[in-house]
Amino acid sequence: MTRNDDKLIRDLTTGSVPATLLRFSMPLFLSGLLQMVYNMVDMIVVGHFVGTEGLSAVAIGGEVLQLITFVAMGFSNAGQILISRYVGEGRRDKVGEMVGTLFTLLTALALAITAAFLFSYQGILRWLNTPEDIWEFTRQYSVTCVWGTLFIYGYNLVSAILRGMGDSRHPFQFIAIASVVNIVLDVLFVGPMRMGPLGAALATVIGQAVSFLFALRLLYRNREQICFDFRPEHFRMKGEVSRELIALGIPMVIQSAAVTFSMLFVNSYINAYGKVAVAVTGVARKLESMIGVVSQAISSAGGAMISQALGARKTGRVPHIVVTALWVVAIPASLFAVVTLFRPEWLFGLFSDDDAVLTMALTYVPVAMVQYLGATLRPASFALINGSGNSKLNLAVALLDGIAARIGLALLLGVKLGMGIRGFWYGNALAGLVPFLIGSVYLVSGRWKHLRRAKAESED
Repeated sequence: MTRNDDKLIRDLTTGSVPATLLRFSMPLFLSGLLQMVYNMVDMIVVGHFVGTEGLSAVAIGGEVLQLITFVAMGFSNAGQILISRYVGEGRRDKVGEMVGTLFTLLTALALAITAAFLFSYQGILRWLNTPEDIWEFTRQYSVTCVWGTLFIYGYNLVSAILRGMGDSRHPFQFIAIASVVNIVLDVLFVGPMRMGPLGAALATVIGQAVSFLFALRLLYRNREQICFDFRPEHFRMKGEVSRELIALGIPMVIQSAAVTFSMLFVNSYINAYGKVAVAVTGVARKLESMIGVVSQAISSAGGAMISQALGARKTGRVPHIVVTALWVVAIPASLFAVVTLFRPEWLFGLFSDDDAVLTMALTYVPVAMVQYLGATLRPASFALINGSGNSKLNLAVALLDGIAARIGLALLLGVKLGMGIRGFWYGNALAGLVPFLIGSVYLVSGRWKHLRRAKAESED
């Protein structure tokens, strides 16, 4: 970390809100963009070299990866928020304690989840209604990717530490390394070596491993700045920071789990429509992730800014951050919506030239418009909720968005009203508007001010 990173930390609480949000979110956006490319390459390469069967297998395999990574995302995001608060409050000693706690907790979870999946993957694939004609491809891709769980968790925790300290530039560099390795190996393994989805999975795992090792090396070189010397005794989970991490992290994990499981539940119905439906839905998810990377970047950057602003007791900046987050996401989302509306064949054609896939894809375009709207409105709300550290509201969003809305709407539209696959698509899309509704009420209520004040007084 450099002097520029230290300047960014100061700007998070004192600089111009639009300029700071864009400056801090840009590396996050670029990282997310590369992550999206990283994830899309598997589908593009497999779709063209193997066909619809391989494309569908990678789509379901991607769903499996979501199932095992939501824990890492939840606790990493919680750790990032808490580290940002410690920095804003000037409590550097707590940063080091949080680093050791994150390492120990996420490493243990990664090993446990890997073991659990390897014993239960057949039941998971059957629960997802994996079509028999793509079963073996799906098994190869999923099991191989799961062996990289430790690297996924490791990269997420190191990136959370760096971003919490105000350094969003280095995580971008690490994902760039992973993307280049993945693209080169994807083309080599799936193309000339004809390894199919197995080759794509191997390329993914190797890319993750290389990225994590580079990230770990940087963290070790900057151990003084993060107040953590990597001695074995300092990897213990500290009482106070552990309680804070678990209190904020569990609701965030539940939130991610609820959304992930509800999406898998909906997709299990979609998968029953066959490999073409699986391929279209999988491609659509990847295309929607192009807006999702902007949303995630703004949500993460906005959450860090709000957390540090509240830690420094500058509550007047918070509404400005929320409003700025809305219009920053709205611009690229609108542009992408226009491209999707008028050139859908070109977008889906990047992944597949199967006429059946392209024909069904046209019916998805109206659903995509609803998805883009949700992706535009959600980030500001998540930034406020996560940045203020409101664990109870996080849990409420998780249950309403993930369980009540997504599953309820999907079953209502898809089964009760007989809309079929379009009903499941719309149910998933409409559920994405729930966080915005909750976040808007929370912002107007002003309760986020009293929550932070109460926490500060209890700590004093």
